Amino acid sequence: MEQLKTIKELINQGNVEQAIRMLDHYLQTSPSSHDEAYYLKGNAYRKLGNWQEALNNYRLAIEINPNSPAAQAEEMAMNILNFFNKDMYNH
Repeated sequence: MEQLKTIKELINQGNVEQAIRMLDHYLQTSPSSHDEAYYLKGNAYRKLGNWQEALNNYRLAIEINPNSPAAQAEEMAMNILNFFNKDMYNH
């Protein structure tokens, strides 16, 4: 869990690429807490503006733990995307 705390701090400091690399390693080597790792990875991709990867990771977190904060993050991301891309649906 300490490693996830460090990764969260990296994301908050803007060291997003490093955080994603660490999360990839964590997901390959850690037997537990994957929902939180996927949630953090979603946040990292959101900060990079990669909404599709953010949503994919939020959904992986939700599959593991439906009560994950990723559920709210996914809803928020979808609302933002729908707001900014509403013209795509109005043609």
